[in-house]
Amino acid sequence: MKLVKICGLTNLDDAKSAVRYGADALGFIFAKSPRCIEPSRAKEIIDYIKNDYILTVGVFVNEDSKKVKEIADYCGLNTLQLHGEESPDYCNDIGDYGIIKSFRMKDQTVLETITAYKRVFAYLLDTYSANEYGGTGKSFDWGLAVKAKSYGMPIILSGGIGLHNVEEAVKTVRPYGIDISSSIERSPGIKDKNKMKELIGYIKSLDSKE
Repeated sequence: MKLVKICGLTNLDDAKSAVRYGADALGFIFAKSPRCIEPSRAKEIIDYIKNDYILTVGVFVNEDSKKVKEIADYCGLNTLQLHGEESPDYCNDIGDYGIIKSFRMKDQTVLETITAYKRVFAYLLDTYSANEYGGTGKSFDWGLAVKAKSYGMPIILSGGIGLHNVEEAVKTVRPYGIDISSSIERSPGIKDKNKMKELIGYIKSLDSKE
């Protein structure tokens, strides 16, 4: 496994802690969410971090591509996570950024759509909800992730992953990365640093055993 991503960051203190504890990617949500962050605030955090080895990921949901590019350039994002129904053409034309395409894993039919997305470096698989695009705190059938992995694209696993199930997730799917948010929060957008440190450390220890 190559990547641990801490998503839904809203303040510098949590971002600094995530980097200190070993996170490989920081996620900032620019969509309707209790974890939404203003671009100006995200820029301050990213400017402070200034680490070429950390992915700075902007999460967008069905946003106009021009606005996505404006926010990405302004904040200094190096990666875009497209978390809505963005088309393959949208991903192809968005610009010179790393692209993570998210899919909400409702059932087997989702697998029939994902191979059309060629211009991405990873698929992020999250739990389906009829009311939310993410942050549900619930996991999905990881058997679907195993099938998606067979397509040859790196898989980032998301959705309700915490200390109680991360070892099973890693052993079952052997993903490229793990995306963490609600399981290490005190409240939406505010991280519990002890939980964050413990979970990142545990994931890294699992990685070293492979």
